[in-house]
Amino acid sequence: MPEKLFDKAVFSLAEVARSIQKAIAARYKSVYWIKAEMNKLNHYAHSGHCYPELVEKMDGKVIAEMRSVLWNGDYRRVNQRFIEITGEPLKNGVTILFQATISYDPLYGMTLRIMDIDPAYSLGELERERQESISRLKKEGIFQANKGLSLPVVPKRLAIISVETSKGYADFLKIVDGNPWGYRFEKTLFPALLQGDKSIPSIINQLTRIAEHSDAYDAVAIIRGGGGEVGLSSYNNYMLAAAIAKFPIPILTGIGHSTNETVSEMVAYKKAITPSELADFLIRRFHNFALSVSRARDIIIQRATQLLAVYKTSLNDTGRYFRLNSIHLVKQQQKALGHGRIQLNMASIMSLRQAQQQVLNAQQGLKTISLASLKNTKVDLTSTERSINLLDPQQVLGRGYSITRLNGRAVKSTDGIQKGDIVETSLASGNIISTVKELNPSDE
Repeated sequence: MPEKLFDKAVFSLAEVARSIQKAIAARYKSVYWIKAEMNKLNHYAHSGHCYPELVEKMDGKVIAEMRSVLWNGDYRRVNQRFIEITGEPLKNGVTILFQATISYDPLYGMTLRIMDIDPAYSLGELERERQESISRLKKEGIFQANKGLSLPVVPKRLAIISVETSKGYADFLKIVDGNPWGYRFEKTLFPALLQGDKSIPSIINQLTRIAEHSDAYDAVAIIRGGGGEVGLSSYNNYMLAAAIAKFPIPILTGIGHSTNETVSEMVAYKKAITPSELADFLIRRFHNFALSVSRARDIIIQRATQLLAVYKTSLNDTGRYFRLNSIHLVKQQQKALGHGRIQLNMASIMSLRQAQQQVLNAQQGLKTISLASLKNTKVDLTSTERSINLLDPQQVLGRGYSITRLNGRAVKSTDGIQKGDIVETSLASGNIISTVKELNPSDE
């Protein structure tokens, strides 16, 4: 009952709370089906109880919020069935249709006790989100982007997004490292969470790291195993699928399931059901290339052997032909050399005889010319001697001529002679000394 205070009825807080408790208990006697988003599951492992935070949003804004409780026994039953139907455990952010009682506690306030959850409704919500991601990726024109890239013939350099302790990663390494042909891969591990809500930013962050050095890798492998069909809804998330679709090098997935294909797998370059299948794909790609190289090598060897056989036969034929022709040619040359030797001997003899005859002829001609030349020279000498004798001054004087000298010089004209000069006249038989008394120069 309220107490009187200054003529006012005053209720205590406990009285108000108990009143609300009674009103709600009287009003909400049944079990109700309620739809809400489980913003946070708040599962406590030590007790096994969950205290989900339930919200309703409109245009991204929270318009209603309420606490709830899911006791340990109910949680294990509901969660197991949820996994069987949806392939996912109860987790943050999932929209659920649940059956609950409504109660109010004076100490803890309004509470919804979750009795059951309809996984079929959540499955529909997950599928709706999946389809929305697909439609958005196609509308943006990036749905086939990663598939349009070119995977190297031998994708040797791999960036692997996985967990080092993952069974799927261990299976993958066992196959690629233990392949019977000894093919070697260069592997770099980028650790990330692989399931649950936190896997989305974790994988995207590692993709961002790899993209910064994308030229160092041939492909990215996202490897998840050991979790079965559970925890795959994160791979339907638009942000993760878009990051894969737009990635600059091919992305290969092996996330370990065999039912519904996730959006991330749809947009990836290559999808394998398991990490082991992905490892087999890579080894087959190596082996197919090795086989083509081996076939090419065999063809080259076969063709080279054929060509060598053909050339060997041709060479042998050429050798025989060369030997036969060489022998024939040598014989011809020997025969020609013999004829040449005979002709050379005959020509030498004839040339020698001709040379001897030419020498004799030259000797005879020289003798004849010499005699004629001597004879002519003798005649010329006789004639010259006669001419010289005729020019002898004594001979000239003997023919009645005389030479007059003045001071020892022969006088040829009256020039330079004066009266009274003494001149000497030479005759054939003596000299006359005269004194010039008169000069009679010629008129010329």
